[in-house]
Parts: sequence; structure tokens; C-alpha cells
Amino acid sequence: MEERGDDTTFEKQSALFALAVADVVLINMWCHDIGREQAANKPLLKTVFQVMMRLFSPRKTTLLFVIRDKTKTPLEYLEPILREDIQKIWDGVRKPQAHKDTPLSEFFNVEVTALPSYEEKEEQFKNQVAQLRQQFFHSISPGGLAGDRRGVVPASGFSYSAQQIWKVIKENKDLDLPAHKVMVATVRCEEIANEKFGSLMINEDWRALEHEVHEDAVRNFGRRLSSILDDFLSEYDAESVFFEENVRSLKRQQFLSKALQLVHPAFISQLGHLRDKSLEAFKTQLEQSLRRGEAFAASVRKCADSTIIEFDKGCSDAAVRHANWDASKVRDKLHRDIEAHASSVRNDKLSNLKATYEKQITAALAEPIESLFEVGGSDTWASIRKLLKRETDVAISCFSPALSGFELDQDTFDRMMQNLKDYARSVVEKKAREEAGKVLMRMKDRFNTVFSHDSDSMPRLWTGKEDIKSITKESRSESLKLLSVVAAIRLDEKPDRIESILFSRLLEGTFSIRDRDRGDSGDPLASSSWEEVSRENTLLTPVQCKSLWRQFMAETEYTVTQAISAQEAYRQSNNLLPPAWAIMAMIILGFNEFMLLLRNPLYLLVLFVVYLLGKALWVQMNIPGEFRNGIVSKIAVPCFHLWLYSFPELKIGCLN
Repeated sequence: MEERGDDTTFEKQSALFALAVADVVLINMWCHDIGREQAANKPLLKTVFQVMMRLFSPRKTTLLFVIRDKTKTPLEYLEPILREDIQKIWDGVRKPQAHKDTPLSEFFNVEVTALPSYEEKEEQFKNQVAQLRQQFFHSISPGGLAGDRRGVVPASGFSYSAQQIWKVIKENKDLDLPAHKVMVATVRCEEIANEKFGSLMINEDWRALEHEVHEDAVRNFGRRLSSILDDFLSEYDAESVFFEENVRSLKRQQFLSKALQLVHPAFISQLGHLRDKSLEAFKTQLEQSLRRGEAFAASVRKCADSTIIEFDKGCSDAAVRHANWDASKVRDKLHRDIEAHASSVRNDKLSNLKATYEKQITAALAEPIESLFEVGGSDTWASIRKLLKRETDVAISCFSPALSGFELDQDTFDRMMQNLKDYARSVVEKKAREEAGKVLMRMKDRFNTVFSHDSDSMPRLWTGKEDIKSITKESRSESLKLLSVVAAIRLDEKPDRIESILFSRLLEGTFSIRDRDRGDSGDPLASSSWEEVSRENTLLTPVQCKSLWRQFMAETEYTVTQAISAQEAYRQSNNLLPPAWAIMAMIILGFNEFMLLLRNPLYLLVLFVVYLLGKALWVQMNIPGEFRNGIVSKIAVPCFHLWLYSFPELKIGCLN
């Protein structure tokens, strides 16, 4: 440090610069100047102390006083005098309130050494200088000259630090040395961190790991990634070890945060692959468990527990030592995916199970119900109700144990049982509606069956002895019973008057041709609903029943007419002899021809041969049988129709 006598600006600037950049400030003093005001550099010491007060730094700087051309006066006498002068200067410096009572030792380590005259004792001078040089070589060792070494700037940042310090000093700004150390450490540590971050981005190991994890889950992902980060953190620590510790730690943490942000997507990809694989494993295990016939709910619990355990192991393997990343969100999503898949499989299984039992119910009810409707007796609905209850109970008894493995809540269980019962009822209702749509055809078939067959189910032969009127009434009665059966759904065992109304108004009532299409004001069939039956259970309204009956009567009228014609034809075919008056007429009118035959026997022979041929044809072609089978009726029916429409009052009597 250059000695100057005046307390000039340069002295202050140089003193400030020396204190800012140096750990040891060496002050040369002539031995004979000790105790003098100017020659002893007292103004300079005052400047040094004032600058130190401006720094307000807890960092100690070593002031090494080198006494030159030491005389015979022992150093033990000179050092106390020098220290006393230094203490007086310290006490005379104006201090801030915070350091008013702070001793000199808090800011400076004062060391005193002496060198002999170079001209008089050259060899001794060189030896002592060499010893002093060794003290500088080991100045940073414990107990060395370099003080406490706090706020030291590493060599890599010294140039930048010195430039910034001198710039601040020349601009006459107050220098906060700790802040400057922080600034230098901030700049350099940030440069080092950015350099390491750039190297990390292009690091081959990291790029390879990133590529692998984008394709599939990587084994030992966390260990490999932690190793890569450790390498770069170690490099950062090695290059920033001499900078301000707080700044170095802060920048290290910032570098680590940026690095973790860079690798975090890879970690998320790893967790995503683990979640996907765990979900697929759950699906496979659940499918295999169900194939073995295990209960559904128990299988889901077992497979879900094992899947979550394996996922947690994978998360532990993927964990990065430098980050406390939470995998709970991915774990929760895996839980939701497992529950969603289990719910989907459960719904499919329940749907299939429900469909199986619905199919079973349909097979058990459809054909028997159709057969019961074909019979159409008074006990049809009682038989249907009995059949429905029996088959429903059978299905429920099997369906209930099948549902137990799903461990459904009571409301869901009761709802599914009720749905199965409702389905069985809907099968009956559907078949009833189908039969209602085919009732006219069923009625005509029933009429033809009863009308054309006797009590032994043998085809009727209209010989003239049958009572067509009573047979017709019986046939229509059976058809009307069928209509009353399909007019409404009777699964609730509620009584109704549908059959009695239909019989009283359609079968027992008297309808003429003129008023057939004219409604009666008091007619219960002139309505769109039955009194005892709800609209939901109504299959055929009264008006529809009346319309169907009219159509039925019109379409079966021809069958009755044909039977009457066949009966009349049969009577005529059995009367082989002509009437008596015809015989008398033939005798009287054929007397001359008869006499001619007697006179000519040859004619008689010809007539005999013709008779034999006719008789042979009569027997061979079974002419009487053909007459009975309707050949005569084909000739007689048109004539009979003409006769009936000529006398309509006779037609009404025949139909009734």
C-alpha cells in the first residue's frame, strides 16, 4: 500500500480498495518514525478505520505493520507503543451508533513484525523476508495471517469483483462489502448454474433416459436420474466452492429446481406408464379370477390391492432423491380407473346375468301363454297368473344367489329383483297384446273348429239332422269367450264384467241388418274404456270389441250359409224317385212309346243296354257320394242365395 502524508481522496480510495480486495494489508513504517504524527501514517490509519466503519462488515482484515531498519531497541518495546497509537486512532474515529463500543479486535487483527536494514544486514534481512514470505504462503491456514476468510471471492471471480469494486469507489458510492461479495457470488454462481443446466440438457445419458421413458416404463428410473443430477450438482459444487455460501446454496437450489423442472415431465411419463401397466395388470388378473369362478366383489378387492402394491413399488423405484414429488394424484387416478373398470365389468356381468334370466323367463312363459290364449277359456287368466308366479319364483330363487357375489347394496339388490319381476310381467303383457292383435283370426279359427267338428273332434257331415242354429250359437259363444279373454290384462285378479257385457250385447242381443251399424244410446259397448279396467290394462276397448264382432260376423256368415246349403243338397240327393205326379205324367205321356217298345223288341234291347251302361257309370263314379260332398251344392247354392235375398225375413230366421 502506497504511503501518502495527506488525507487525500486517493488515500481513501486506495485504502477502501485494499480493504475490499485484500485479506492482509501490509503497512511499512520506519523504525525511527514510530510516535510521529505524519511519518507514522496516522492519517492513513485514520482513513483505514473510517473506511472500515463504512463497510460495517463483521469480516476481519489483518493489518500487518512492518517496521523497517529496526534499531537495537527490542521489538517488545516498540510493539506496545505502536499498538497504543493504533488504539488512540481507533478511539478517535467517529463510529456509528451500532459500533460505538465495538473494540478494535472485532474489525482488525493487528500484527507487528520488524526487518533489519538491508544495507547493513543484508543476509539477515533476506532470511527474515523469507520467513515473512512463508507466513503469506500459509496465510489461509488456521491461525494464519488471512483472518477469518469470510466473504472471500474465488479466483475465477476475482477479476470481475475487483473491477466492480473500483468502479463503485471511483463513483464515490458507499461500498457495502458483504453486498458486493454477494453480487459477485450471484453472478458467478448463476453463470456456473446456467452452464451446468445447458450441459444437462444435452447430456447423452439424460437424453437416452428421456427417450426410453417416452417409449415405456424404465427400470431403476429414479436411481439413474438421481445419479445424473448428482454428477452435475457435484460439478457445480466443485466450481462454486469458494463463493459466498448463502449465495452458492441459493443458486445451487435454483439450479436444482430448474433441473427438476426439466426432468419432471419424464417422471410424469414414468408414472403414466406405471399406471397404464398397473391398470392392464388389474384387468388381466380380474378376468382370470372371474374365469376361475371366484366371486366378483372379492376378486375386485384382491386384484385391486395387489395392483396398488405393485404400483407403489414402481413409484418407489421412480422416486428421485433430490425431489419430494408426490405420486398421490397418479395413484388416485389409478384408483379411479380401477373403480371405473370394475364398475364397467360389474355392469356388463349384471347385464349379462339379467339377460340370461330374462331369456329364461321368456322361454318359460312365451309358448305356454300363447297356448293358453289359444284355448281362451274362462280360467285362462287364472292359469296365466299361476304360471307367472311359478316361473317368477323359480327365476328369483336362482337370481338372488347369483347376485350375492357382487355384494350390492340393499337398494340396488331390491331394485334388480323387482326389475326381474316386472320383466316377467311385461312378457305376459306383451304376449297378451300380440294375441289382441290376432284375436279376429283366432276367433274365426275357433268358430270354424267348433262349427265344423262334433264333440268327438270329428268333421261334421251335414245330413239334415244337425241343428245348425244351435251349433252356430255355440261356435259364436266360444269365439266371443276368446274375445273377452284378450279384451283386458287381468294379472291383478280384479273382477270385471267384460264377458257378461259382451255376451249380453253381442250374442244374446237382436240386431237387424238395418240397425247393425247404428249405436244404442244405452249401449255399454259405445265407450272407449271398461269401467273396471284401467287404460294401461286395456287391450281392446268396447268400441273395438264391437267392431271386431261385426267383422267376425260378416266373415263367418258364409260358412253358416254353406252349411245350410250343404244340408239342403244332402236332403235332395237322398230323394231318388221323382214325385207321384211326375210318374203319372210319364205314364200318360209315354203310353205310345211304351207300346212301340212292345211291338219292337229290338228297341227294348237297346234300352236295356243303355240302362246297364248308366248303372255302371253311376256305381263306378260314385254319383251319390259326389252329391253328398257338395257337387249339388255348387249348383244349388246360387239358387238358394237368390231365394234368401228374395225373402229376407226367412234369412233372419235361418241365421238365428
